[in-house]
Amino acid sequence: MHLLFRDATLIHPGAQGAPPRGDLRVRDGLIAEIGPGLPSLGAEEILCDGAWLAPGFVQTHVHLVQTLFRGLADDLALMDWLRTRIWPFEANHDEESAYFSARLGLTELLLGGTTTILDMASVRHTESIFRACEESGAKAAVGRAMMDLENEAGLSEATERSLRGASDEADRWHGRGRLRYAFAPRFVPSCSEGLLREVAAEARRRGCLIHTHASENRDEVELVRQMTGRENVQYLHDVGLSGPDVCLAHCIHLSDAEVRLLAETGTRVLHCPSSNLKLASGLAKIPELLDAGVHVSLGADGAPCNNRLDMFTEMRLAALTQKPRLGATVMPARQVYELATAKGAEALGLNSGRLEVGRPADLVLLRPDLPEVLPSPDPASAMVYAMSPASVDSVWVDGQALVRGRRVLAWDWDETVAGVRASLARVRARAGR
Repeated sequence: MHLLFRDATLIHPGAQGAPPRGDLRVRDGLIAEIGPGLPSLGAEEILCDGAWLAPGFVQTHVHLVQTLFRGLADDLALMDWLRTRIWPFEANHDEESAYFSARLGLTELLLGGTTTILDMASVRHTESIFRACEESGAKAAVGRAMMDLENEAGLSEATERSLRGASDEADRWHGRGRLRYAFAPRFVPSCSEGLLREVAAEARRRGCLIHTHASENRDEVELVRQMTGRENVQYLHDVGLSGPDVCLAHCIHLSDAEVRLLAETGTRVLHCPSSNLKLASGLAKIPELLDAGVHVSLGADGAPCNNRLDMFTEMRLAALTQKPRLGATVMPARQVYELATAKGAEALGLNSGRLEVGRPADLVLLRPDLPEVLPSPDPASAMVYAMSPASVDSVWVDGQALVRGRRVLAWDWDETVAGVRASLARVRARAGR
């Protein structure tokens, strides 16, 4: 595969000053050369006419299995949201409904410029999520939501069954094309200590990420304290779930000791501002975490608690929600844009997220000439404060086109709509909701 992007404005996360305009060559899925007036050398040429060529977004916390339930769990706090809506819906998925839920979510993600995700599935039908990811061409780390403590929806399984199922899925999918496995215990209130300790050992034996939720909601924090006698992050550390291979979603309600622990261990924090606001979970103290040396990246979470999978919205809120609290200068656009790209890639152990020779050609072509974006003298400002998925024209992963002219190439949209509607009708009928 040999591509040459002609006359693009090249957007570098974290860079200062006006972005350069030039050409970018892709060979064998990697950025091979950057500069003005590059020779064709037989490449397929893509004429950009000054449009912005940028790294694809990396969303580090997503639930594709929940996309089908968008708009069906509004105006609820976390524990009620889980117990009365999300767990009953997830429990009534079938193989096809989980697939179309993921297919819908991936369509939205790709059209919004996201090229890589870290996803938590449900207790069942993880294979359907992997199948949709593989068809889409996106990069994804996915794992079943491991839950071995009983709940009202019956969405749990025995400890050994959960571990065996996750290990079997890792055998099939980890390292298959652009896919990886991530062991995903749901959160402490759903998991026994034995399960969590085994996850730590098994994931590291296989070289997989570990992905869970932590300290999202005050009720959850208190429940963990009652169950374990410890603070959430401290307990996770004690059972082996800390370090650069551990990704913790939310981390809103933290003690000073927990913040220090996150920084000292290099544990990744996955910030989901829209979800945190909609579930009334709270405002994560991201500037303080960054100042303490904690690694932070961004994700949209799931469609029922957002209700969109849009990195532009997450960037905008990540910046704006902190300013009334700490002042207008905190969370500048360049910093936030880096959280959505390079920092997300770092969290997942990937080499993407920047336009540099030798890095994967995970690229997004953006239109800066829309009325809501012009005159856009500062690309970082435009992307964080002004742009939306409407600005995304085309998307490539490892140099393979996944979106061209705002059309996802993997599948037919009308077929997706039909599958989504039929699937939702079945799940709602079974769930009685």
